[in-house]
Formats: sequence, C-alpha cells, structure tokens
Amino acid sequence: MPLVNNSYYSLTALTVITIVLGSRFINKIEGSVHIYEGDSKFSKKGNAFVVHGGSEGIYYSHLNPDSNSTKSSNGDAFIRFEEIKFQRPQEASNFSTGMIYAILFEVDDRETIGGSAYGGQRAICCTADLAKLGACKEGEIIHRLSTTNPGWPQVFGVSFDVNEETTTMQPRSVQITRTGMYNLYFMHCEPRLDDMIISGKTIWKNPSGYLPGRMSPLLNFYGFMSLAFLVLGIFWFSQYARHWKEVLHLQNCITLVITLGMFEMALWYFDYAEFNESGVRPTGTTIWAVTFGTVKRTVSRLIILTVSMGYGVVRPTLGGLTSKVVMLGGTFFLASEVLELVEHVGAVSDLSGKAMLFLSLPVAVLDAFFILWIFTSLSSTLNKLQAKRMMGKLDIYRKFTNALAVAVIVSVGWICYELYFKSTDIYNERWQNAWIIPAFWHVLSFSLLCVICALWAPSQNSMRYAYSDDGSEDFDKEDTLTLIKPSPVFTNDVTELRSVHSDDGELEEDKTE
Repeated sequence: MPLVNNSYYSLTALTVITIVLGSRFINKIEGSVHIYEGDSKFSKKGNAFVVHGGSEGIYYSHLNPDSNSTKSSNGDAFIRFEEIKFQRPQEASNFSTGMIYAILFEVDDRETIGGSAYGGQRAICCTADLAKLGACKEGEIIHRLSTTNPGWPQVFGVSFDVNEETTTMQPRSVQITRTGMYNLYFMHCEPRLDDMIISGKTIWKNPSGYLPGRMSPLLNFYGFMSLAFLVLGIFWFSQYARHWKEVLHLQNCITLVITLGMFEMALWYFDYAEFNESGVRPTGTTIWAVTFGTVKRTVSRLIILTVSMGYGVVRPTLGGLTSKVVMLGGTFFLASEVLELVEHVGAVSDLSGKAMLFLSLPVAVLDAFFILWIFTSLSSTLNKLQAKRMMGKLDIYRKFTNALAVAVIVSVGWICYELYFKSTDIYNERWQNAWIIPAFWHVLSFSLLCVICALWAPSQNSMRYAYSDDGSEDFDKEDTLTLIKPSPVFTNDVTELRSVHSDDGELEEDKTE
C-alpha cells in the first residue's frame, strides 16, 4: 500500500526471499554527462586495455526534411566528446605509441569489434596470427563496418609522441540517427601504458532531453503518479473533513501515508525534470525524494503490522510489543535509507555487485521479519474476531487479508517475470521497456493504498470499527462465558419474582423464597 511501497520487498520477502535478493537488480543511474575523473585507469580485458565510457539507450532524431538544414525535427540526439585527455607517467614518456581509441557502437553491432584466428579465442587487439591472415595490423584494435548500420561503429583516437606526457582528443559530436543502446569504450593495445589515466567528459542527449533512454519514460510516469495521488488525496481529505469527528487513529496514519506519497512522487518528478534539463542529477532533490520514499515505506509497514495486531480496532495498545515494533521500524528505516542513497545518489556504476548485495541483505531480512510478523498477527486477530462474533470488524479484516494475499500473488508473478527479463536481456537490448519494471511496483503499491482507503474511508459509522472498552474485546480473558449460554440450574429452593407497586407508583421487585 503505500502501505507496501516497493512491494517486491515488502510483500514477498517471507516466501521468496532468495528470489528477491536475486532480483534486486540495480539500475545504473549514470548521468547523461559522463565525467571521467583523473584517476580513471585502464584495466586489462583479454589482450586489450579498456575503460568503459558509458552505456545508454538513445532515441534517434528525425532529420529535418529541408536538405539545407542540419537541424532535426524532434530535437537533437547526439554523443559529444569534450576535453578527453590521456596522461602517462613521465618515466613512460620516452617512446611513441600506437593509437588510443574511442570506440562507439550500437549493441547490435557488438560483433564488429574483435575477431579470432582459425576459430580460436576472440581477441580485441590484432594478434600475429590475424596479422598474417591480412585481417588487421598487429597491435591495433580489430573492428569492421556494420552491414546494417552504415558508418558504424565510430572509431577514432589519438597517440603519444616521444616525450609527450599528455595527449588530447579533438572535440567532436556524433549524431544519432538510429534508436539503440549505445556503448562507448576507450581502448589501447600497448602494455607499457598500463599506468595511463583518462579525464574529461562525454555528453549523451536524447531528442527530448538529457535523461537516459531507459529513464526518460519515467518522467511522464511520475507526473501521472503525482496526479493520481492528488486525486486520491482530494477524495480522502474531503471524506476526512466531512467526518472529522468520527476519525480513527488508523485513518490519521493513512492520511500521513497519502501525504508522504504525494511528496515522494512530486519530488521524483522534479528530480527527473531537472536531470532532463541539465544532464546532471540534482543531488539535493534526489536525497529528499529518497528520504520521503523511505519514510513512507517504513510508516506503511508499521501501519500494516499494527493493524494486523488489531491496534486501535480490537485492542487499545500494543502493550509490551511497542518497543519491539518501534525498534524494527527504526532499523528498517536506517538500512533502507542507506541502500536507497547509495543506489540513487552519485555514480552507481562504480559500486560492485557484492557491495550492493551487502547493502540489500539487511533490508531483505528485515522485510522477511515484517511479513512473518504481519501474517502471524493477522491470523491470530481473525481467529479472535471470529470467536468474539464481531462480524463487522471480521468482514473488514478479511477483505484486508485478501488484498494482501492478491498483492503477494501478483508480486511473486512479477518477480518471476523480472528475473526472466533480466536474465534474457544480457546486453540491454530491451532497454525501451526497462522502465516498466520499477513503474509496476509504484502502481501496485498505489493500488493497494486505494484498497485500504476504500476499506477504512472516514464515514459517519467509522467509530463502530474502533476499540471500545466494554469488556467484549478483552482478548486476555477466557471466551467461554460469552460463547456458551449457561443452562438453568434446578434446586429445591424456588425463587419467585413478582412485581409489586410501591406507594410512590414505581415498580419494585419482591423476592420471596
């Protein structure tokens, strides 16, 4: 619901915790302005030395039909190279080098990079055997033109002269005229340049702005979700204002979750909008969006847990469980906040898979504990409501349980699809549909929130679902006397009740044995 935002953690961790850990794929939120710090070094991959310069989906720009115009009709789509510098140590500057390449290619053309001799191991740098076959020159990067995408891959570079410690690549802009997932690698084949570093930046732009292609649909999605929360908020607050005298504590908590959800969606929209305009993700807005989302998820879980325990409906307090519930909520908030900040703020691509697994594990374990506690408490509460014959409250709790059960089934099914999607899309060829994965969880959590709002909407009869201290809801007492009608007791002494009128006309009971 909000009550279970990011639902594939909160609703399925108990039954599919292994799947959740496996499916916690992290979207690489690289800014469209890719900055290469001065300490970026080349790493050896096969027989080449490589730095990954970026990977983004880009939609093509329609060229203007006016042949005299170089402008596009729907905005420019390009990859621009600015201030790309390579620097080697002074002690390694006493020789000239071959080319240091920048290789830009669309994922469908990946087979055009590298080759093998006689069907052997594939190499990126030209080997002696390949040179003998006349396929390339030894020490150069192997590449050939695509048969389906004329002019691609784009390959260009620079070299070092003797005693030259720094060399700079000429600025250039590559126009994108075909929609695809584009990859950039800086490569060289010179082992003596193993200490060389790269600095500078590349700018990747879609026709609609600087958002990466896989993220650009989310801008409109968060705008739509902001409007959806606004409509839900108007409905809820109007009911709240009409029946404010009948409002339960639970309904106050739901109001808080709706408010947090409205702020979260609005902040994500502004975050993406600014990112789209500038090409650099706004750190401050991202941190606020992450924090509001984490607070909402924590509050949602605590609400579900306390409602499952019957708090405010069938019991006045949580008793000795209060401190444990608060401790669980606080621990979850800290673990989730750290994970979300690391995932969304800064250069996510620099974080290793093991590090992300380390951060995801505490959140998954805490979610598993939440789910176990929620459904255990729900089962106990339902049994007691049925035993007490509180049919009105029993009906609403059954609907609440059914909503959670449906969410679990849908979540498990979607996780299986997500696993399939990720495992069969190794090269991100289906990047145009990748935005649906995170969007689905927002839609599911919002749908569950709507169900909760429908079940517990403020009304003139709200108070009948509240806890009443009349002794009938004391779960700590034996239920026998309320469930079994006492049978009459016959004795030799017969008690006769008769009514007589007193002198002042009031009815009195006169007991005669």
